[in-house]
Amino acid sequence: MHWLSIIIIGLASNLDNLGIGVSFGARSTRITPFSNLIIAILSMLATYISITSGEYVSQYFSEANGNAIGGCLILFMGIWSIRAVYKKPTSNVSMDIESNVLSTSSTHTGYRHVLRWQESVWLGVALAINCIATGFGAGISGVNATFTAISVGAFSFITVAAGMKIGNRMSKTWLGKHSDLIGGLLLVGIGLYEIFI
Repeated sequence: MHWLSIIIIGLASNLDNLGIGVSFGARSTRITPFSNLIIAILSMLATYISITSGEYVSQYFSEANGNAIGGCLILFMGIWSIRAVYKKPTSNVSMDIESNVLSTSSTHTGYRHVLRWQESVWLGVALAINCIATGFGAGISGVNATFTAISVGAFSFITVAAGMKIGNRMSKTWLGKHSDLIGGLLLVGIGLYEIFI
């Protein structure tokens, strides 16, 4: 059994997740353990299915296509985040409500927003698609599907959580003033990397 290959595949498949975590943390958006678990499980499922499908499926779904689809989804999320930066509140009432909610959340958790589990599903799908291409290659090389999927899921959970903490610390520095924009640009950068590199 190729244990080193399994560990490397798990880590390499989740380098994007580290950047995603930094992006959300920089915007003071908390990804709860439950939401993070959803993302990890989706990555595990995508990896397991793609490995077991192996050489047969790779004839119809190339690595370039997998990266492009996942990259487009992440790119869209980044553009949407940047758009939100320039979206102004429609009234003073909504601004007051928002400030009250944000200050309360910030006091208790250090984060202004919390990623809902429904939103984590879409994020998980985008990241899981990126795992498919890696899974195809791993399937062809003959690595164990179960242990590789577990490795991918474990590293997914770890990298998202670590990235979020790093990003949240950044938000408390001078970078915090532009954290929404920086977070959106990070997502755009990751998306473009997946599409073109």
